[in-house]
Parts: sequence; structure tokens; C-alpha cells
Amino acid sequence: MKNILRVVVGVMSAIALTSCSTMTINQYEATAQTTYTWQVRYSTSPSDKLPRFETFATTSLLNRNGQQPPAAVTGPDDLGLWWPALPPRPTVDQIEQRQKPQEKPSTPELLKSVNYQITYIEGSKQRTLPTNYQVYRQVVKAYPSQRRLRLTLGVNNASVEKAEPL
Repeated sequence: MKNILRVVVGVMSAIALTSCSTMTINQYEATAQTTYTWQVRYSTSPSDKLPRFETFATTSLLNRNGQQPPAAVTGPDDLGLWWPALPPRPTVDQIEQRQKPQEKPSTPELLKSVNYQITYIEGSKQRTLPTNYQVYRQVVKAYPSQRRLRLTLGVNNASVEKAEPL
């Protein structure tokens, strides 16, 4: 019974050390880095469980507080994000140059990705943490009036999981 109690106390201590915290901020901005990337899968057979992937051209665009970036080519999309110009599609020569013996390349695939971050002032320090789409949208809505926000930080205060207007 003592061993079980020790394990429970240890687990509870670990949870307390890594628990989330909240804070109120009034100086902040949110960014969403939108990226297009061409990728080709190389495999030795159609049932290959561990294909090799090669990344070709990439273009990115930084969205700041939901405003249209000067270099935006398309948008806003259904999520309110702006996107860069498409990178050049890899040519057959480029694809063949990266091909290894016995491999067959797939048709190039255009991947879309978004990296969300929030920057805020905590005391006299500026912090930038990764976040998610929901936090990005809350900041975008609050930014024009600079409404105060309550942030819920993630494990070890290494990310922002939630933002609520006050």
C-alpha cells in the first residue's frame, strides 16, 4: 500500500510541476506563417512502408494580426489566412536527379502548412510562443481595440493553448 501511495504522490507532483498557468496581457500580436512546399515520395514498391520524401521549392508568407500582407497572392481563405505565390513545381529532371536506384517517384504533391505564434509582453520581457488557430483568431479579433486577453499556457508554459477576451 505504501508503494502505491508513493506512486500516486509522485504522479501528482509531476502533474503539479507541469500544469498550465494563466496570465492577463494587453500588449500582443499574433502571426501565422503560411507555407507552400512541393514534396515527392520515393519508394521501392507500391507497398513500401517506409518511403523516402524529398522537399523541393517552398514559399512562405507571414500573416500578422489578420491583416493582408503586402506580398499576399491569394486570400483570405476560409480561415482568414493569406497565402504566398506558389513555388515552382519540380521538373522531371529535378525529380530524377534525387532518385536513387530501384526507387520510383510519386507525382509531386503541393503541401500547405501554417505555423501559429503569439508574441506578448510579460513584465518587461517580450515572449514568443507557439499557439494554435483558435488563439490566433482570438488575438486577431481583439487586436484592433487592444482588448486585454487572458492566456492559458500549456505544459511547462511552453505554448499558448487558449486566449479569452476580458
